[in-house]
Amino acid sequence: MATGVPRAEPDGDGFPESGRRRAEPSGPRLWVLLAVIAAGGATGALARYAITLALPAGDGFPWATLMVNAAGSALIGVVMVLVGEGRGRWGHPLARPFAGVGVLGGFTTFSAYALDFRELLARGEQWLAPAYAGGTVLACFTAVWAGAALTRSFVRRSAQ
Repeated sequence: MATGVPRAEPDGDGFPESGRRRAEPSGPRLWVLLAVIAAGGATGALARYAITLALPAGDGFPWATLMVNAAGSALIGVVMVLVGEGRGRWGHPLARPFAGVGVLGGFTTFSAYALDFRELLARGEQWLAPAYAGGTVLACFTAVWAGAALTRSFVRRSAQ
């Protein structure tokens, strides 16, 4: 059934150029894509859980969630450069769905961040809760920028 919506053909890495509509997988390709994302998500979630078990509970501040989200954001910056900008560096078209959507989507956690914020408020930490909320956002934006910048620098140097 035609919808009248033009579909872009993917470029060499399986995704269309920016600004164009992405081709939607269907049939067996869709199930492969979903399986790859699910495998990545399970891997990322297990890694996050292992890190939260390994870190001490500490002083009641949600250090584990903050560190996991900042580290995941830095890795998102790395993946954006290697997969999104580095056409052909990670030649397989399933690299971005596995690493970016799956692994890093399962590794980072907005739900724990929101629950930690709520818990700080419930404990009466009126100044710490908003500091945590804003500090996490700032840390994650800084981390994704730094991860991308360092990876671009490394890729340029290794290409010379």
